[in-house]
Amino acid sequence: MSTRFKRTLITSALPYANGPVHIGHLAGVYVPSDIYARYLRLKGEEVLFIGGSDEHGIPITLKARAEGVTPQYIVDRYHELIKKSFEAFGITFDIYSRTTSEVHRKVASDFFRTLYDKGEFTEQESEQYYDEEAKQFLADRYIVGTCPHCGNEKAYGDQCERCGTSLSPSELIQPRSTLSGSQPVKRKTKHWYLPLDKHEPWLREWILEEHKEWKINVYGQCKSWLDQGLQPRAVSRDLDWGVPVPVEGAEGKVLYVWFDAPIGYISNTKELLPDTWEKWWKEEDTKLVHFIGKDNIVFHCIVFPAMLKAEGSYILPENVPANEFLNLEGDKISTSNNWAVWLHEYLEEFPGKQDVLRYALTANAPETKDNDFTWKDFQAHNNNELVAVLGNFVNRAMVLTRNYFDNKVPSLGELTEYDRETIAEVEKVKQAVEHNLDHYRFREAQKEAMNLARIGNKYLADTEPWKTSKSDMERTATILNIALQVTANLSIVMEPFLPFTSGKIRSFLKAERFDWNVLGSFDLLPEGHALGEASLLFEKIEDDVIEQQVQKLHDTKKNNEAGKQKAEPVKENVAFDAFEKLDIRVGTVLECEKVPKTDKLLRFLLDDGLQKRTILSGIAQWYPNPSELIGKQVCFIANLEPRKMRGILSEGMILSAENSDGSLALIFPSEDVLPGSPVV
Repeated sequence: MSTRFKRTLITSALPYANGPVHIGHLAGVYVPSDIYARYLRLKGEEVLFIGGSDEHGIPITLKARAEGVTPQYIVDRYHELIKKSFEAFGITFDIYSRTTSEVHRKVASDFFRTLYDKGEFTEQESEQYYDEEAKQFLADRYIVGTCPHCGNEKAYGDQCERCGTSLSPSELIQPRSTLSGSQPVKRKTKHWYLPLDKHEPWLREWILEEHKEWKINVYGQCKSWLDQGLQPRAVSRDLDWGVPVPVEGAEGKVLYVWFDAPIGYISNTKELLPDTWEKWWKEEDTKLVHFIGKDNIVFHCIVFPAMLKAEGSYILPENVPANEFLNLEGDKISTSNNWAVWLHEYLEEFPGKQDVLRYALTANAPETKDNDFTWKDFQAHNNNELVAVLGNFVNRAMVLTRNYFDNKVPSLGELTEYDRETIAEVEKVKQAVEHNLDHYRFREAQKEAMNLARIGNKYLADTEPWKTSKSDMERTATILNIALQVTANLSIVMEPFLPFTSGKIRSFLKAERFDWNVLGSFDLLPEGHALGEASLLFEKIEDDVIEQQVQKLHDTKKNNEAGKQKAEPVKENVAFDAFEKLDIRVGTVLECEKVPKTDKLLRFLLDDGLQKRTILSGIAQWYPNPSELIGKQVCFIANLEPRKMRGILSEGMILSAENSDGSLALIFPSEDVLPGSPVV
């Protein structure tokens, strides 16, 4: 670290809590930021690594509306899933919090108020679409109409997803509200704007002159924005989900999510360190580094710095090493089409193989251009590098030591010229890895780290200890001592990239974690040190496993496309008399919990208007926080013959809708009715 800095504050882009994390997120943001944090910690530096969920904004309200639940229910579901996935994958956040926390609400509100009181905002009145039936202003995504470019009748107010053209709501032909279906009208509304044009001169100097060392893709995008001229940007919007604008007369308005979300880095730090957080955000000897994807460059390099500068007491980011996008099997990752490799599913389907994915994503990191992930490439990285190079070397060094020296570190005898050359090569690895990590080149850094295993393999192949053991055990001891020292060095150099593997190597060696500063040393394991039992670090991944993953992707895509084209065929007609026999009613949920020792069943206790009844429903995987359903109303069949399941009598059937991907969503009335009300 430069002598100018005493500590490093690392932030990673807040994932949006309306869905799980996929490999594009990992490759672009979370794996590189975790590598960097682990590396600095190994060097003994003072580091803080901040993460959290972004939980406000229109996509969350849209998903909540589609599922008939509250936005809070949506963000609770995905925040927990994302947090647990990161923990299982080994992402070492010092805190992973959220923007719906009380701490965040206060910090974001106070931040806005400080800028407001300083006169840093401008007020502008404009006309926006308003839904007279729903009685609210409409965000762009709440408006659909006909695209003026391709004729798509379901284009959104911000973009046509058929032709990809960016739109404004006023460009749509025959716009209509997604809330009521009615044609919206234009009404005047007032909002506050951050005048980015006012900040353009210093931003131009700060970025284009003082930070020419930034990655070319980051520097280039910033230059393009600045050359076009910056415009004022609204910091508030008409919505009921978000941090309320803390100004009199701003009822029904919240902070715009782009303004609200980056303040989450500050609020999460304050939540973790309530007494010392300012040291990390306001002292000039703190180095602030934002890890993001390319779609967030403008917010983290131009908008957020302008906010911090306007407030006046905060430091600015020293670097923003943004990555490009990762594609999947030749196509863009699409969450709406389920064309993605989801982290939580990977962890279930490839248990114990976190490091295989970390390695493959880093080896193919989209650092300067978009890259492509394929399952075949994933297999090749595992079989040809992790198994054949790293795993092979460690296994050979351990097995040979066990066979010839009773699993104890042998003595180091006289060194040959070749021994010295090998040791010198190992010492160079540290310099190469450090240089690349210090410049945010994680792909090259990992490649240099893997070279250490290649050096070890070549050394064993050239010195052939299995042959020298027949005539010169002293020489064999020296060879295996050097091989074991290389193994110990591997446990250090691989720690940022493959933390689970490094831990296994240390357990083989019966060694504690080494500091980074001893990397390249050849006295890490003393003579006579007893080693542990070794096993294979990695196992080959067979073709059929890869074929299953590729087929899963294509099957999911096909099902999604089929689901978008048409619904399931209508079943055979039934007589009206037969339909009338079904007694469908609305009940209020009094209790809801998962049935013990089952994966799918939830137990509902309903108020059906006459009494309390218990109904079991196989929807647990889609409602991981069942207590959130208490107080809601659901539709159920009241006269279905009772049936005992898992020793519990179920007195009816709760109605759900099944999506094309097999997921289930409960059916709720649009407004509360009396328990027991019939569905007619």
